[in-house]
Amino acid sequence: MAKEFSLPLYEKIECKNTIQRAFDVTLLLLLVSFLVYRLFSLKNHGFPWFLAFACESWFTFYWGLAVSTKWSPVEYKTYPENLEKWFPDLPNVDMFVTTADPVLEPPIITVNTVLSLLAVDYPAEKLACYVSDDACSPLTFYSLVEASKFAKLWVPFCKKYEVQVRAPFRYFLDDSEALNAFASSEYQQDWLKIKAEYELLVRKTEEAAQKSSVPCDLTGEFAALYNIERHNHPTIIKIILEHKEIEVPNLVYISREKRPKQPHHYKAGAMNVLTRVSGLMTNAPFLLNVDCDMFVNNPQVVRHAMCQLLGSKNERENAFVQFPQVFYGGSTDDPYGNQFVVLQRYIFHGAVGIQGAFYAGTGCFHRRKVIYGLWPDEAENEVRNHMSFKDDTLPKKFGNSKEFISSFGQALKGNKGTFPNNLSNSLEAACQVASCSYEYGTSWGTKCGWIYGSTAEDSHTGLTIHIKGWKSTLLRPEPPAFMGCAPSGGPETMTQQKRWATGLMEILVGKNNPIIGTLTAKLRFRMCLAYLLNLIWGLHSIPELFYVLLPAYCILNDSHFLPKVEEPAIWIPIAIFVTYNLHTLREYLKTGLSIQAWWNNVRMARITATSAHLFGLLTVILKLLGISDAVFEVTQKDQSNSDGDDTGYVTKFTFNRSAFFIPGTALLLLHLVALLALSLRLQSPVDGAHGVGIGEVFCSLWVVLCFWPFLKGLFERGKYRIPSSTIVKSAALASTFVYFCRT
Repeated sequence: MAKEFSLPLYEKIECKNTIQRAFDVTLLLLLVSFLVYRLFSLKNHGFPWFLAFACESWFTFYWGLAVSTKWSPVEYKTYPENLEKWFPDLPNVDMFVTTADPVLEPPIITVNTVLSLLAVDYPAEKLACYVSDDACSPLTFYSLVEASKFAKLWVPFCKKYEVQVRAPFRYFLDDSEALNAFASSEYQQDWLKIKAEYELLVRKTEEAAQKSSVPCDLTGEFAALYNIERHNHPTIIKIILEHKEIEVPNLVYISREKRPKQPHHYKAGAMNVLTRVSGLMTNAPFLLNVDCDMFVNNPQVVRHAMCQLLGSKNERENAFVQFPQVFYGGSTDDPYGNQFVVLQRYIFHGAVGIQGAFYAGTGCFHRRKVIYGLWPDEAENEVRNHMSFKDDTLPKKFGNSKEFISSFGQALKGNKGTFPNNLSNSLEAACQVASCSYEYGTSWGTKCGWIYGSTAEDSHTGLTIHIKGWKSTLLRPEPPAFMGCAPSGGPETMTQQKRWATGLMEILVGKNNPIIGTLTAKLRFRMCLAYLLNLIWGLHSIPELFYVLLPAYCILNDSHFLPKVEEPAIWIPIAIFVTYNLHTLREYLKTGLSIQAWWNNVRMARITATSAHLFGLLTVILKLLGISDAVFEVTQKDQSNSDGDDTGYVTKFTFNRSAFFIPGTALLLLHLVALLALSLRLQSPVDGAHGVGIGEVFCSLWVVLCFWPFLKGLFERGKYRIPSSTIVKSAALASTFVYFCRT
């Protein structure tokens, strides 16, 4: 027995990164030395030099934040095969899935995510899956009901044959295993049967989606969704599957109450409803939340997470366990720069070495007591918690549901969760805590639950947890724990990036920002810097935009913002440019990505910074001025290229009439005009200017290369062409800039 308990549940690995640190520090020193040179030569140069100095000061600060974050990366390795030797009676887990639009998030995607969760390699009687439908869609509910019938076949099939990929749409892409001559006849027959049943499920779902308004006969269990208004309806909670005699976990459908002019706080509000309803129904000590497109790719994922959550000597070490977002179906060259492989490998693991992983909003296991707003000291003192949960102040914090307050007390005791014999006994109380008025006068969204006030509710909630002194971890098992679909087009990418930039900026200007958290609470200083690195996306767009404008301005005015070729100081910016690009290229190659993927991310960093992130900043400014409010924009989910085929259409940049594409098009036209003016010698010299140099020409050509998809978009057709209205508006902006440069 002693030998069994000597087997570890997880291992902490401090990564060696001597070369990484050398590159980081070298680049930081080069940036500082260039700033010193600019500072001492400011009096000899004009406005472009000063603007360059201001922008480069920001870039140096930004790089300093990155160096601090990446300095001490940590990884964890788990051993799920040892879990039940330590804990024969595994704890219960409640699993949350959120969806908000049956058009942008087709129900078949949600269905596959739910089926993959129901089939994980974990005792079915210890799991419960809750699906939040913020669109109150009869189509989504109908699809889940049909999926529950298929689940009774799919879950036993997966466990019988130890299926690795448990999302049916991915599993049935490859029929080579089933048709293999070495496969047993029983397996082949079962495979064909299950595939036929899945195809029937897909056909029913697609046929229901094609019906104009009502996907099915809204009677019986569907009657509650008859004549429902999306933004004006009561709470609807349906128990679709209940684990009794069948070996399938509980499955519950929830559409919280919504009323006109009543704030519902988007995804954060939905998550808080899921937390309360699950607390009444199953009250598992651990929560898993995933987006509707993020299916389970590793059936051992729950066991991996439990190795960390149960294996820690101190609960404060693991408030939550985050798994990286990994994407399927897109090009391996990451044409839209939205797969964040390098970001997660270096920045996320660096943060783990400080105070813990960032919460990414999906693929994350939480301790319920942490979500309830407890500080580490409170969570560790179960006696004090047991005494305090009867306190009269609890209704002010958690609402006036006696049943929920009772379940809160059970959660604080550290119970493993005891699923009731009949979930329907909790329905009345569950509907009460899911009403839109339940949170009035409580601490939900401010001190407990998912935190309101930002469209990036994940970062806001994770920051609040870290401010209290909790730590977190990041696990990267093989195969990847979860996989999802990345935005597959320019408009979708810009929408997603703008939402993130908006939400992160809302946190930065709010009361719950990392600077205050470090000064007044328990957020570590370097963790504060790591959070700032993420939160300043919006602010970063301003120096990015000005620096992109500088080469064109200098060419048009026959001036310069870089040292001349004959000056020794020219070698400093050359060294910065070469070192930075070689350094980032090395990072991409080390993570197994291609040179093309590196270049795609380089150009997309310029494109998103000067468009989506800029619009995110403007949105927050308008919100602060009281002119308009930030809106949570759902991103289109697409399973059409789920086989991962890297076809040509995937790598082409797509456009629409959105204002997102005006800045990029205008910048491209401006630099083309500047280069044309240079070739025709049409510049307007400014008094005191020293003439444009090779550096400014090279920078202008570099900008054109970065915005090359926009240049191609001027001549393409269909969705790959920049709309004429966008070109006209962009040309007007570029012309205005040229006019002011020449006056």
